[in-house]
Amino acid sequence: MIDLRSKPFDLSETDISWVRNTLSEMSLEEKAGQVFCPMGFSDEPALLRHMLDEIHVGAMMYRPGPAAYIQETHRKIQSMAKIPLLLAANTECGGNGLAFEGTSFGAPLAVAATGDTEAAYRMGYTACAEGAALGLNWSFAPITDINREFHNPITNIRTFGSDPEKVLCCASAYMRGAKKNGVAVAIKHFPGDGIDERDQHILTSVNSLSREEWDESFGKIYSSLISQGAETVMVGHIALPAYADRDERFLPASLSRSLITGLLREKLGFNGMVSTDATPMVGFTSAMPRARAIPSAIAAGVDMILFNKDIDEDYRFLLEGIRDGILTVERLDDAVTRILATKAALGLHIKQKRGTLVPGPEALSAVGCGTHRQWAKQVADKAVTLVKDTQGLLPLSPERTKRVYLNVIQKNSDPEDPVVLAWKKRFEDEGFEVSVRDRRTTVTVRDMGDIAGMSAEKKALMHEMYRSVEEARKVYDLYVYICNMENASNNTTLRLNWNVTFGLGDDAPWFVQEVPTLMISAAYPYHLFDAPMIKTYINAYANTPDYQASVMDKLMGRSAFEGNSPIDPFCGREELAL
Repeated sequence: MIDLRSKPFDLSETDISWVRNTLSEMSLEEKAGQVFCPMGFSDEPALLRHMLDEIHVGAMMYRPGPAAYIQETHRKIQSMAKIPLLLAANTECGGNGLAFEGTSFGAPLAVAATGDTEAAYRMGYTACAEGAALGLNWSFAPITDINREFHNPITNIRTFGSDPEKVLCCASAYMRGAKKNGVAVAIKHFPGDGIDERDQHILTSVNSLSREEWDESFGKIYSSLISQGAETVMVGHIALPAYADRDERFLPASLSRSLITGLLREKLGFNGMVSTDATPMVGFTSAMPRARAIPSAIAAGVDMILFNKDIDEDYRFLLEGIRDGILTVERLDDAVTRILATKAALGLHIKQKRGTLVPGPEALSAVGCGTHRQWAKQVADKAVTLVKDTQGLLPLSPERTKRVYLNVIQKNSDPEDPVVLAWKKRFEDEGFEVSVRDRRTTVTVRDMGDIAGMSAEKKALMHEMYRSVEEARKVYDLYVYICNMENASNNTTLRLNWNVTFGLGDDAPWFVQEVPTLMISAAYPYHLFDAPMIKTYINAYANTPDYQASVMDKLMGRSAFEGNSPIDPFCGREELAL
């Protein structure tokens, strides 16, 4: 049963009347459409009319764009809508989750590294203040996952770390910042990511914790945030065998009645709105035929379907599911009631009457404002973490290590890439002479059969592979790796791969006993797993100008390293710390 007077709704009698009257006036088709939150790709009026008047969607989400465009698009949508929409964004680490001009705090892991929950509050406040200025009312944050499995390619810097208490403190602080701006949160990804090394985007991943382990970690986090009034929970395509019924042990939570209705609703007492994570993910689509999965998700206890393969087809699947008995009208009414109650709790029905669902253009001044930028710079200064310097290399000095060989490892191997040039300039501005490694050239076994016919670039690489240690020392005084390997969905691994032949070549750190070597990770915090021989290693957590500047200040000794790692950068292996 839904208690509209209790958390997270806390509705007045007037609000409750609006919810009940609105529901009673809706056709079955309107109710069916209300459970969908499609991705917004256009502001074209005909498409929006189709979404609002023919599908009757209850929410939409746009990817980041120019602030003025997003605000105007939101205004257009809300002006067309019969029932006000929930307008969402992935504002996990700042206003940049919705607007190109928005403020970025780098990553949740960076905020956690500061050891200051006020930073997490400011991140939530900034994300939702800037989002609300554009009409946002639903933030797909904070992330409540626990990064226990360092091989997981998607969680790491997106989490607040591996300690459940720190995750809870930071998520609670973010939520306070969101509430201050009248924005609903979506705590995610229930029942908890970061235990499996695999990514739910490309399969149904598994949270393998026992009931006792889950209760002491994720259970405490969700229970506390629910008691604090979290408005919505986003359910992932993650199985939790310990709490699932026998026939649902490896079913994604997004389709599991025992996890949504049993664990989340009944055991944890969540009274609010439940959404799926994005349903085009393979973790959802591979579990059962989509024609059954869409109505089955609602039948299991989900209230809103996030994103679609094809919105018209999914809408049809839902109506057919009701006709075929997969989903009852009573359960659909329950879902729509929670959606409407969430909207009422945000005062959207009142704002609609007043014409204030989306602020005016003057509100754009909040996006990327000076105060928010200053807060973000403070986080960058406090977050950057010196993981180890067992060779006593720091602080750097161009008098001691003038000639720097800079190797930026990222997806783009172009030595003229803006990221490469930005780091090169920062070192040159400190007085270093910088040579940039060109990672585009490779030498194959076939090339070695025709050395005379090699290009000049390949010949240079061949010389590098077989030159003496003495010559290598004469070429450069300091080798600097910048690892700009960012998290991305649909990856199976996030690992360092050296551009070498037979293990030879200066791309791989063969020279650490010969030339001082420094590695800076601009994102992924576990690179020591692949480079345990590196003696000086820094986790910067982000590659924005603020973090680049903070790293340089600390390398040069102008600023102390203050960050404390929220995860184990040594991956539980003793040799990585040496």
